[in-house]
Amino acid sequence: MTALVVVAKEPVPGRVKTRLHPPFSLADAARIAAACLSDTLDAVADLPATRRILLIDGRGPGRPGWQEWPQPSGTLDERIAWCLDELTGPMLLIGMDTPHLDATVLAPAFDWPDDVDAFLGPAEDGGYWALGLRRPDGALVRGVPMSRDDTGAEQLRRLADAGLRVRALLAMRDVDTVADLAGAAAAAPRLAAVLSGCGWPR
Repeated sequence: MTALVVVAKEPVPGRVKTRLHPPFSLADAARIAAACLSDTLDAVADLPATRRILLIDGRGPGRPGWQEWPQPSGTLDERIAWCLDELTGPMLLIGMDTPHLDATVLAPAFDWPDDVDAFLGPAEDGGYWALGLRRPDGALVRGVPMSRDDTGAEQLRRLADAGLRVRALLAMRDVDTVADLAGAAAAAPRLAAVLSGCGWPR
């Protein structure tokens, strides 16, 4: 009985994947972002979620079966916290930057072992790519500094300080820079097609 939330941003040139420019144009970086979102949604399509929520900054793609919740104003931690406060049962939140995801690693968050209150998927850059909570509460995220190399550690500390029993999910590498593209594209078909259309690798 787990709700699935994907945090995403509308792929507008100049607002997404800007660390890919250069060598990619801002327009191509936006196409890469759109592919990452599509591949991520495809990757989790078969998970047994009770609800599918796209927490979107901007306009969403209108994917059937997904509710689109506009992100409120505020910092990323505040936007995520708002979403958690809107949910009342077990939930799993992921980002759009892991299009190469093998969704089987998320299976435990849809079967909630008795000895687990939270799941945290660490990102290789020090952040985190997944957060699952048996009892969602915005206070568990609000105030955690985001987009830093200690974000994952600070989030884990917040969960532990709340007395939650946390299980780690597989560490993943986000698609943020050119160096991240090759490994992700090998398991993300839409991303691979967009990169090929951009003439990459060059």
